[in-house]
Amino acid sequence: MRNIASYQELASLLTQHNSSFLLLYKKGSSLSEEALLNLKTADISEGTPVYLCDVAQVRDVHLQYEINTAPAFLVFQGKRLAQVIKGTQTPAYYSQLIGGKTPTPTSRNEQNAPARVIVYTTPTCSWCNTLKSYLRSHQVTFSEIDVSRDEKMAAQMVQRSGQQGVPQTDINGQIIIGFDRTRIDQLLNNQLIKIP
Repeated sequence: MRNIASYQELASLLTQHNSSFLLLYKKGSSLSEEALLNLKTADISEGTPVYLCDVAQVRDVHLQYEINTAPAFLVFQGKRLAQVIKGTQTPAYYSQLIGGKTPTPTSRNEQNAPARVIVYTTPTCSWCNTLKSYLRSHQVTFSEIDVSRDEKMAAQMVQRSGQQGVPQTDINGQIIIGFDRTRIDQLLNNQLIKIP
């Protein structure tokens, strides 16, 4: 694992690998310190490009990717940011994710706090309305971003998912394309209110 001193250094390193990983943490924060310890104790193959960045010391990396909470674990495919996982994860979670497997969410934040849900929509999208109705019917609180009115957010959505179509749903940093009820239920797990 290597400490990153600037966005420029990170950008240079990302060009050298097909997949890279970055933990954004804040020294002195108990959640960040736990995430850092769990990552360091994870079973990671020698030579895997895993980077560390203390956002209290390095101020340009998290701003570049518009990350405003720590800890956050970033997954890169080449130079493209492919996924953001917020919160403190277990060593097993980091091992599975870095090893290319789909990990089971185990973040203390995900277990105890309501999920952070953002829905990217346009006014003319019927599936967007279906998705929003589904979330409301299960009393899931979400933020809505109309990408037809906000070019910056539309560009950010495409950068994160590689897709232009809507709806797209961000649940705790994991992107779902379209109205994938099974995946939404998985990521929200016990936070869905069952309607009798």
